[in-house]
Amino acid sequence: MSEPRDHCRRIVVVGDGQVGILAAIALRRALPVCQVVLVGQQPTPASFADWSPTALPFTNKLHDRLGIEESEIVLRAGGSYRLVTRFDNWDGKGSRGTLSYGEVLAPELKTAFARDWGGGRQVGQGEGRQGSLAEVLADAGRFAPPPPDQPTPLSDIDYALRWNPGAYRNLLVEKAQALQVQYVEGTIERVEPDEGANIAAIVIAEQGRIEADLFVDCSGPAATLLASHSDFALVDWSQSLPTRTVYLAQPTAPEIALEDRVSLLDKGWQTRVAGRDGVYSTLGVGDGVDRNAALAALGMPAVAAIGLTPGRARAPWLGNIVALGDASARFEPLGPYHLDLAHRQLDLLLEMLPGREIEPLERAEYNRRSVLMMEGVHEMLAFYFARPVAQDVFGERAVQGRVAEVVDQFERRGRIPFREETPLSSQEQFGLLGALGFEPGVPPAARAADQAIEERAKAEFDAAARAALRFAPPYGQWLASVSQRSQERAG
Repeated sequence: MSEPRDHCRRIVVVGDGQVGILAAIALRRALPVCQVVLVGQQPTPASFADWSPTALPFTNKLHDRLGIEESEIVLRAGGSYRLVTRFDNWDGKGSRGTLSYGEVLAPELKTAFARDWGGGRQVGQGEGRQGSLAEVLADAGRFAPPPPDQPTPLSDIDYALRWNPGAYRNLLVEKAQALQVQYVEGTIERVEPDEGANIAAIVIAEQGRIEADLFVDCSGPAATLLASHSDFALVDWSQSLPTRTVYLAQPTAPEIALEDRVSLLDKGWQTRVAGRDGVYSTLGVGDGVDRNAALAALGMPAVAAIGLTPGRARAPWLGNIVALGDASARFEPLGPYHLDLAHRQLDLLLEMLPGREIEPLERAEYNRRSVLMMEGVHEMLAFYFARPVAQDVFGERAVQGRVAEVVDQFERRGRIPFREETPLSSQEQFGLLGALGFEPGVPPAARAADQAIEERAKAEFDAAARAALRFAPPYGQWLASVSQRSQERAG
């Protein structure tokens, strides 16, 4: 007869950026009888997840699970909403594509898209037909989050949140303190292994020695704990991800928008994340682009320039060390994938939370799924650099492996092969490839499609779009009213 195993008595989380604090909150909620200690190491600008002002929609679900209300982020952390991402110039100067979230198209409309709408919006073809309700609303500048307890014309729209990273971190600190997460400020002087494959303790400068059953490494790309393990090894992604230097700009004036932008420039790529406290811009360049040329392309002063060698840990869980986010993988911040990866890994850790004695099969399964998550991000980013225009900027490279397979299936058959643990669903990947300018092939079903059924689906979409536009208020007006009501309540 099986016996319940002993739970962890103490878990140490290293890294007090937004990834580490959220991990401490999650672990404390999952194991309320376990002592959770957060060891403070201020993240460097190279820890992209810790300074990210946004994530993907998965994070909304994780926040709900951990008792972090969306309204708190909006009212106390400068929160705002993103419905779509615009992709500029990835299929030539002036081209534009749009990515929405969720399963946004009925099957009949997806069939029609593959035949009639595909390949993004090309130069000279006009604006084309909108591919989702989210895009309709973003184009009109109208949105408010739908109430959770009643159906509305906006209920099926998936969205992402943005925030001010400093204010969001302060909100998480309050949550952690309320849960009695213990905090130790200082840097790690030494990692002490035990007689086997585990860490016995860490030694903190001027604080002393801390033992634990489980150590969670959220220290960013330094991977302070994971890299200390004798079995630590890296898998290089340099052949497919060519960004070598990332420039972070000083946030500019606030911008109220339902869209963010990912643009291909002559010198590299640039992202723009809108926000109520400012626009966050990032530029990534390849080898051979000097600093002055990069700063001219960025168009504003840089607060940091970060060298990048992309890759991942071969195994993110070694012994009793589990690495999350940037401590497990390094790659260009070409979208909100860093924080999304960290949050998905955290969710997986909660699902497979070990006892004091760690079962090797649990560790192996976590590593299997976490590696799939990291490679899923790798593949999403590799799509960007597979575009001919991107190769003109970053240099030509062979498209290999899974990326080549997906592109082949998309261009020949208009389909996305299934893969576990990817950051985007199959339909979102379909939308991403179309937004980047890949031309979807026409599947057999599209060739034999019933025109009457397609026309009915288009009419239903148009009706849903009109209903959504009638229901949704002007987005800027709604944000202003929410902020005003909050100030009035505060007195």
